[in-house]
Amino acid sequence: MSLDSLNITSTHHRDTYPAISPTKTSLSQAGKAVLITGGGGGIGFEIARSFAKAGASKVIIVGRRSTVLDAAIVKLREEFKGSATTEFIARQGDIGNDDSVSSLWEFLNSQNIFVRVLVLNAAHFDPMGPDTLKMDKQELMDGFNVNVGGNFLMTVNFVNQLLRPAGQQLNLINVSSAGIHMIPATNQTPYTTTKSAFTALIGRISDEHPVEDIQIISYHPGVLYSEGATKYVDKNMFKWDEMALPADYAVWAASPEASWLHGRFLWAHWDVDELKANKDFLKRLDSEKGFLRVAVQGLKEISVDAFLNKQGHNKL
Repeated sequence: MSLDSLNITSTHHRDTYPAISPTKTSLSQAGKAVLITGGGGGIGFEIARSFAKAGASKVIIVGRRSTVLDAAIVKLREEFKGSATTEFIARQGDIGNDDSVSSLWEFLNSQNIFVRVLVLNAAHFDPMGPDTLKMDKQELMDGFNVNVGGNFLMTVNFVNQLLRPAGQQLNLINVSSAGIHMIPATNQTPYTTTKSAFTALIGRISDEHPVEDIQIISYHPGVLYSEGATKYVDKNMFKWDEMALPADYAVWAASPEASWLHGRFLWAHWDVDELKANKDFLKRLDSEKGFLRVAVQGLKEISVDAFLNKQGHNKL
């Protein structure tokens, strides 16, 4: 299957473009504190740059390696030293460790920092291989602990911040992967399964929390030659996308312009203006609750009402 057959829009972007530019007035993040997990390098670092360009008051990058975070902070402060808008903060932490997550949010609260935007970008890629049944159980569960459990606990703390004003909307961005609908996912079964699991979970959480409470967007960032990719693939193997595409897309996804896509999974490649102008897309979005959600291929979404004895029970 070619990428063209997966495109919902006729335009397939590989780099940033004006509609998602972080300098666009309607995408402004002024006055907001933004927290990015896995923010010390690769796409996380580029997302930090994009939110700074959008005028965020604070950009907090979190990661396991303090040396990487320290180097990233130096680069960010140097690039934006002419602007008094954004304060950059680095915090060492491991989202796969419950105590580390608790310590992070306790620190933020102690510093009177209320996070308006959470970007879940950190990921655990291992184990990889052609036969999942030959893998070690603990190595397999390590991926679930970070990509599902860690992201879940970060979300719980985010939503329940002590400093959150009553009625204040939040924005959550889940950096997912096209691997969630890649069949087969050669050598990547554990990773793609964990990414599928959390994208499904956060999508269902969006059913419980309206967009006015917390706007949730999941997206595939593209094919990116990051530090992680260098460990597994040759640079000449793929036609790589530019980091600016998913970085700027994260800013767009955290803006009111993306509110109508609450709870859905998207590709950063799809042109956002074409999406809004596509009547067939809008119709499916309105009529199909399972559209762009993790579900079973070949089956449409179903309601619990279908199982009820309507003569003897009220609807749940």
